[in-house]
Amino acid sequence: MVIHILVADDDPYIRELLRFTLNKEGYIMFEAEDGEQASYVLENQQVHLAIVDIMMPAKNGWELCEEIRRYYDIPVIMLTAKGEIEDKEKGFLSGTDDYVVKPFEPKELLFRVKALLRRYQMVSSEMIKLNNTFIDRKSYEVKIGKEVISMPLKEFELLSQLASNPGRIFTREQLIELIWGTDYEGDSRTIDVHIKRLRERFSNKTNDFVITTIRGLGYKLEVCEE
Repeated sequence: MVIHILVADDDPYIRELLRFTLNKEGYIMFEAEDGEQASYVLENQQVHLAIVDIMMPAKNGWELCEEIRRYYDIPVIMLTAKGEIEDKEKGFLSGTDDYVVKPFEPKELLFRVKALLRRYQMVSSEMIKLNNTFIDRKSYEVKIGKEVISMPLKEFELLSQLASNPGRIFTREQLIELIWGTDYEGDSRTIDVHIKRLRERFSNKTNDFVITTIRGLGYKLEVCEE
């Protein structure tokens, strides 16, 4: 399969550099010089991954990333000159999967592109594979080898949400909205309780994945190397 990558950046030098780097690896690159052009590309082309600059005219990178998260199931790398922790936090809150600060080494960006594509290829519409752990969204079952593990629905949905985007940071508020809905009247501590239960449930059963706490932000699921 030929991979299509969108690069949205108002700097023509960056676009030219990435075009050379990505084409050399066999990727097809679509380019946009602002957020509006990027939206148009997403609507009219098949895109497998987006590299998004933050400071763009018409629509900035944070807005574009939120739009991608709302309508498309593709990984996003934010590319920006801003390196402060507050900017990184805002990027992850917008839903980015990774964050690269300019100036950057093209090879490093390429490594991150390949890593994200591998993560997303683990996911299908009904089955999520994490090494030897299989999460079946159709039957609401988790299988580790021959063992079938049953769990309460909300726990299963929380695990599925984290596992469908390995490495992506979700805030507690995002998880509440995704799993319990916008009209949920409880607080975000519900997430902490369910995460604790998931960790306890799988701690002695598999080393295929780990759910990591990102202090001040939320949680992410990481797939362990086999």
